Amino acid sequence: MKIGFIGTGNMGRILIEALIDGNAVSPSSMMVMNRTKQKALKIQEVYEAVTVVDKAEDIARNAELVFICVKPHDVYPVLQTIKPYLNENKCVVSITSPISVEQIETIVDCSVARAIPSITNRALAGVSLLSFGNQCTHGWRDLLQDMFRAISTPMEIEEDITRVASDIVSCGPAFFSYLTRRFIEGAVEETEIDEEAATKLASDMLIGLGELLRKGFFTLPTLQEKVCVKGGITGEGIKVLEDGLGDVFNQLFQATHRKFDDDLELTKKQYTH
Repeated sequence: MKIGFIGTGNMGRILIEALIDGNAVSPSSMMVMNRTKQKALKIQEVYEAVTVVDKAEDIARNAELVFICVKPHDVYPVLQTIKPYLNENKCVVSITSPISVEQIETIVDCSVARAIPSITNRALAGVSLLSFGNQCTHGWRDLLQDMFRAISTPMEIEEDITRVASDIVSCGPAFFSYLTRRFIEGAVEETEIDEEAATKLASDMLIGLGELLRKGFFTLPTLQEKVCVKGGITGEGIKVLEDGLGDVFNQLFQATHRKFDDDLELTKKQYTH
């Protein structure tokens, strides 16, 4: 089976590399294209058997499974371009959250799915979010579940939690990277530790924390209880966090949902006939 990728930007490339490194697909089965061809050729430099083509039509004509990894407002033009080359035996997968599978189904006559990846999938870890259209066959559903299971823990979600699930899974690594950098900056500014040492300690701490959770030794609440001894130093730090953070995460989700609503309005116009 040929698998095609239209768009090899940040998330497109991460997904391609994860699927190959996770042995979910072979490089020889993969076709890629990008508007800036050089980006696609960089993937071929690493995985020589990957085929680079010039046009989205080349992908749709020759691949049975087509991933669309472009910006939300570019999905509709791509669908219009590849529509003549799609049929009931093929499947189109979008990786952008503002475009629903139902909207894509109004354009193409094939199986449709949405897969929202996370940068953590590059390490063959984390969660990927899957949604399937009404006309998506059981065969394609099973194949996509298996494919993403090789690089992540796939979770099927309903449309109403798409944004918040994406915030946690896909945006979360950036949010917590930012918080960790601020954590490191505070340590460097207030103590004698240098940035390199603080970064090393913080990074390894996060890796260890992830392993504790992955192996089931603790949940987040029980972990905090174990470290936060009553009257101890950790407790004093927690008090500062409680006072300083306030409702910052409520505001975070409010902001991402406002932007999501704006994106929905812009893309909705494209799919309204």
